[in-house]
Amino acid sequence: MKPSTDVLVVGAGPVGLLTALGLARAGLRVEIVERGSGIGDSPRAMTYLWFVLDGLAELGVLDDVERESLLSLDGLTLRVLRTGEVVEWGKVSLEEITGRPYNNVHLGQDRLGTIALRHLERHDGVTVHWDTRVTGLTQTDDRVRVATEGPDGSTELTAGWVVGADGAGSTVREAVGLGFDGMTWPERFVATNLRYPFDDHGFNDANMVVDPMYGAVVAKIDDRGLWRVTYAEDLDLPVESVLDRMPAVLRSVLPGSEDYELVHHSPYRMHQRAADTFRAGRVLLAGDAAHATNPTGGLGLISGLLDLYVLWPALAAVVRGEASDSVLDRWAADRRRTFLEIASPMASNFKQLVYHTDPARLEEALAGPRSVAGDPEKVKAAALGMAQLRSPQLVPEPA
Repeated sequence: MKPSTDVLVVGAGPVGLLTALGLARAGLRVEIVERGSGIGDSPRAMTYLWFVLDGLAELGVLDDVERESLLSLDGLTLRVLRTGEVVEWGKVSLEEITGRPYNNVHLGQDRLGTIALRHLERHDGVTVHWDTRVTGLTQTDDRVRVATEGPDGSTELTAGWVVGADGAGSTVREAVGLGFDGMTWPERFVATNLRYPFDDHGFNDANMVVDPMYGAVVAKIDDRGLWRVTYAEDLDLPVESVLDRMPAVLRSVLPGSEDYELVHHSPYRMHQRAADTFRAGRVLLAGDAAHATNPTGGLGLISGLLDLYVLWPALAAVVRGEASDSVLDRWAADRRRTFLEIASPMASNFKQLVYHTDPARLEEALAGPRSVAGDPEKVKAAALGMAQLRSPQLVPEPA
């Protein structure tokens, strides 16, 4: 007897939904289990660099993303809070390489998830179970049995494969007994969406405010005055009183008037961690369930997108009998190596620069960015160098 579905995806964030979309477009039966009642709207990732856009195009969602996003050419901008220095890489087009008149896309991950869900609804072979949590998981040579608890009580779902895309606290990862080694930073991040005229003060679309006490990432969300400001605070401070402390922090970061409108905020802990392996039998881990990084530089969701761009064609080929499941081992090993050797160190370096640079070492830390600023060829080379985060496809894309 066949399993009830080809692939069960746990987690309805962008990584889970886009993985499901790729599989559905390849003709597979897909079920999605999500513990929430809908797509979460708390401030999280929102910047997508040029080298992840082809994957969105292949999934058929890029046109919608372009219509709903802020499209940007801006490169890295560092603003040293204590001295007022601005290290600006400027606008350098990559259109001759990418075919697009912009380099980056700014779009809240909840809106990306909404777009993905809209596309999924066009496929008959897709079922989404909201308000449903995984309570257990067992697997045999030919299937995975997943126990769930949802609106209709306890249910068991069977699938040929399971993709755990259920975040850093992954129930799927715990169910298969995988560790999540690494470290937790001694601060929490506080992501805020607020309305404020940063444009009037010369801010570019994406800015890193460098300061050992009031470091922050400031990024434009849309053309209607909405911006993301993400700062760090000591993890020992009570999370319940974040809002009480927020005005003092923002007073130090905002470049002019303190008259801002707070639209949304979300405090969260930061990690640099990776699962022991991204494959355990018929269970695969992607996105934050596989690896977690602090978000400075936007490499968290970007890494998750790059996971799924290679995973869904490989998994579809395996299910359809067109490839050996050894391709999934290759996928798992390469994505784990890329995270540990490239993405995690890069994100950690960004965080240390923005939030914790020792004033005595600030000149040393700024030397590299300063050497690139104002030189279009160096800026282009730096932007193109970020593509090392990608992994090669392992199978031809399914027809």
